[in-house]
Amino acid sequence: MKTVFVFLTTGFEEIEALGTIDVLRRAELEVKSVSLTDSKQVIASHLVPVTADLMFDQVDFNQAQMLVIPGGTTKFNDHENMKKEVLAFANKGEKVAAICASPMVLGGLGLLKGKRATCYPGFEKYLEGAILETDKAVVIDGNITTGRGPGLTIDFALSLVEQLAGKEKRDAVAAGLLVK
Repeated sequence: MKTVFVFLTTGFEEIEALGTIDVLRRAELEVKSVSLTDSKQVIASHLVPVTADLMFDQVDFNQAQMLVIPGGTTKFNDHENMKKEVLAFANKGEKVAAICASPMVLGGLGLLKGKRATCYPGFEKYLEGAILETDKAVVIDGNITTGRGPGLTIDFALSLVEQLAGKEKRDAVAAGLLVK
């Protein structure tokens, strides 16, 4: 079974990362959190310590089904190796998702040129070449999914479930029928 990798770095938004992981796992998808720091323990934006499943150098990107970048900080944009993997993955037509401030990473990589996208208010200028749809909670354009912010995490995560496991699974998770 392929894996959804969710990246974590110092200052990540708890709701966006952990809410997404929770919803994806309820859909019975294989999900692993990945630390971009020098420790498996990563301190989130509200000082909550979270233990990642893997360190970045342990990830086999050939096993990836989707790469997810939560928001909360611009530090995701500083991790050159992650950006290299995201770019290569997306250029193969594989699914990449980012929410809140993190669509800036995709914009900086040129992945949003000519694509519809949303982001947290104030980050539009970083979505280079994107067709902005910032009034939407979630925008899916081809293999790229962007989400607006923390209050819309469940919408974002459910859209990922639908893309990866289908509408029936999405509806079951949304209705609380799949609870682990």
